[in-house]
Amino acid sequence: MRIVFMGTPDFAVPCLRVLAESSHEVAAVFTQPDKPKGRGYKMIPTPVKAAAEEYGLKVCQPLSLRKGEDAEKSIQILNDIAPDLIVVTAYGQILPKAVLELPRYGCINIHASLLPRYRGAAPINWVLLNGEKETGVTSMQMSEGLDTGDMLIARAVEIGENETYQELYSRLSQLGGKVLMETIEALEAGRLDPVPQDDAQSCYSPMIRKEMSALDFSETAEKIHNTIRGVTGFTTMNGKRLKVFRSEISDDIAPGTEPGTIVDTESFAVACGDGRAVVFREIQLEGSKRMNTADFLRGRKLTKGEKLG
Repeated sequence: MRIVFMGTPDFAVPCLRVLAESSHEVAAVFTQPDKPKGRGYKMIPTPVKAAAEEYGLKVCQPLSLRKGEDAEKSIQILNDIAPDLIVVTAYGQILPKAVLELPRYGCINIHASLLPRYRGAAPINWVLLNGEKETGVTSMQMSEGLDTGDMLIARAVEIGENETYQELYSRLSQLGGKVLMETIEALEAGRLDPVPQDDAQSCYSPMIRKEMSALDFSETAEKIHNTIRGVTGFTTMNGKRLKVFRSEISDDIAPGTEPGTIVDTESFAVACGDGRAVVFREIQLEGSKRMNTADFLRGRKLTKGEKLG
């Protein structure tokens, strides 16, 4: 099968790799334009571009597929390629009707949730923020709506109670490659049974904002723990910014303790608004490197009763 792949971040790389290493022909890879990074503003390729170049694949990086000269050139390239299928994984651009209808088998998207739940840009963050116990990957036939196309294959995974965004992201990324190949095999064999999404069961996962990481200790321990898991939390300690990358929930605190108070100096447990505590397991204090809390506490003593935030 002649395939065009569209994707941009690390999440999409396993999907590209399974295609590049399969018997199918990857005729071109579309990804977002390179962006400047660091003090020298050096142009950095997207993870998908870097992977595509490893395999010697043709790379296209249009600013837009919907308007302007870039869009016209890109659609001409796609017409010349005449792909049987376009595969999209976290590309970051909305495809116009002209592209959606171009391939013989249409366009298939690999989405990091169990649709119709968590449509949108940040499903992995939001399943953690909302304390979900299960998520997964769904392949779908793309339509003009946002993640609204018919569902093809879905595979579920359980979410660990302390699992972080990066850990879940990595697991779902690998699962995405497996779901993609399963979908293509079923497509070739004529075994796909598209299922329309029930819009009444849907929910949306909007882009993450920086301010969502701020920890409010008047909230429940579960809410604070899920914020840390989903978007990385931050607070202040002695006037310095403290990032929290990993945490656990503890019930072992004195009742009536003011939220935000350090209640255990050996484990770095902090009182929350529901009478429980959140225990910081991996942190970074402003001016220091990221480290396990145990290593942090070897070089710094906490004061019981000290207040954060």
